[in-house]
Amino acid sequence: MDAAIAGFALSFSLILAIGAQNAFVLRQGLRREHVFWVCLVCALSDAALIGAGVLGFSSVIDRVPWIVQAMRWVGAAFLFIYGARSFFTAWHAHGALSPADAPPRKLGATLAVCLALTWLNPHVYLDTLFLIGSISTQFPGRHLQFALGAMLASLVFFFALGYGSGLLRPVFAKPRAWQVLEVIIGVVMWVIAAKLLLG
Repeated sequence: MDAAIAGFALSFSLILAIGAQNAFVLRQGLRREHVFWVCLVCALSDAALIGAGVLGFSSVIDRVPWIVQAMRWVGAAFLFIYGARSFFTAWHAHGALSPADAPPRKLGATLAVCLALTWLNPHVYLDTLFLIGSISTQFPGRHLQFALGAMLASLVFFFALGYGSGLLRPVFAKPRAWQVLEVIIGVVMWVIAAKLLLG
């Protein structure tokens, strides 16, 4: 049980920091748009990466280091474009920022963005494949419990964020609040992109 608790605590502490993925889940939760599927895709993606890390996939990455560098450039470009889109939305679409008036996005397009924000972010590989994978070696014979605890933390966090953000809907009843959120999301995306390029 201690291995599962350790995995849960480590995964939860890593995922708690605000990032591109968390900002996207928050936005979808506030819009009440495809919340279940977005949370599920994020949790399943994390579960796949955690499982791969615990099973030793990090050793494969060590043998092909250029993959991390390539993902860094692709991820930074994607985050820069997505951040620019958030700034554009905040500046131009004043009336459409109201969740009641904004046209809903199709599920496929929403999940495509969600998957890109997850799988094109090199930090997620550092956290799941390398860090969680390496720490799991401290629990010989209990890798499965450690991994399940880490996966459970991801599941709990994303669904709590996605559905808990609905409590903030009264704050976001005004278009100005949505503008501020879009600017914050844009800043987060650009800061992460800059860290990827400079790191």
